[in-house]
Amino acid sequence: MRIEPFKVELWMNEHEEKAVYNTGETCVDSLSVDELFELAGINKEEKLTELMEKRLTYGHIFGNPVFKKGIASLYQGIESEQVLTTHGAIGANHLVLYSMIEPEDEVVAVLPTYQQLYSIPESFRATVKRHTLTPENNFLPDLAEVRKLVSDKTKMIIINNPNNPAGSLMDQEMLQEIAAIAQSVDAYVLSDETYRGLTQAEEANPSIVDLYAKGISVSSMSKVFSLAGLRLGWIAATDPEVVEQCSLHRDHNTISCGMLDEELAGIALANKDKILARNKKIVRDNLAILDEWVQKEPHIRYVKPQAGTVTLLYYDFDRPSRELCIDLIDNHGLLFTPGDCFEFEHCVRIGYACKTEELIAGLAKFSEYLAKI
Repeated sequence: MRIEPFKVELWMNEHEEKAVYNTGETCVDSLSVDELFELAGINKEEKLTELMEKRLTYGHIFGNPVFKKGIASLYQGIESEQVLTTHGAIGANHLVLYSMIEPEDEVVAVLPTYQQLYSIPESFRATVKRHTLTPENNFLPDLAEVRKLVSDKTKMIIINNPNNPAGSLMDQEMLQEIAAIAQSVDAYVLSDETYRGLTQAEEANPSIVDLYAKGISVSSMSKVFSLAGLRLGWIAATDPEVVEQCSLHRDHNTISCGMLDEELAGIALANKDKILARNKKIVRDNLAILDEWVQKEPHIRYVKPQAGTVTLLYYDFDRPSRELCIDLIDNHGLLFTPGDCFEFEHCVRIGYACKTEELIAGLAKFSEYLAKI
């Protein structure tokens, strides 16, 4: 089976370890196990002794019950049995698409987004209709255009909310309208919600699965909960067909997730409010720094992100984004992701949820570079 190379992952694989200033990272500043235990108020010695005594079996095949209960608590109408644990959100997205999309199906997918959301169904020879988001529309869908793209053959509408790489956020009203469009052709809505909860304002950030009976939510422990090293994600759905088909296919590519990983993830979700408070402060403080920097840089413009940890910085000089980013990482130690990884040009993706000092230093280095343009 032929599939398009995953541009953003290839880029990060090649360049991330060279970064002196890692403003390409998409997770909120990662937690150590020590920090997790401290946030949770856990006695480290007692917990480590308990973990050391565990036999390393497959663990809970269908997912650690405490972990699954924690996942269900992130939604309004999801029960633990409607959750499937996976190897990261990347595994969750793949499992949904692998389980639900056939070659004769049509899929409507937004762009820019995480590439697997359109490249995987294309590899299955489904017809993928792309809806391109624009900065002029604040990287939000044009609902009239989405309506034109769907047909009786549409099996799934795929969205990414909050959006990676733009940082845009669809509100409840827009999500309900997308659900209504999907319902009109009896289609599913797959929503990659990997950054859900990291909003800039204290507003509701509902999940598609709580708004639409055929909604499918995918997320992970990586971005919002700063625990990418656990490599854990999930699928949440109320539609029995989704749960059944994904469960059947899961037996072929997962069996179970790591028992120690799920133990730690269960601790994190039992203390989700503390982690979210920490991480919202980081993204809000850091975006204020980034926003002030953008206002002072004559070569840079952007659509201020409403949520998540990333955004696109547009520049006003004529240079391909990949060439620019190679120069920055190879000669200045500064990591961004080229816009061409998302099929966009004359922009780079910045991750602004790293340590605040690293963000400030990285922006200062970029300013030095831009001053010589």
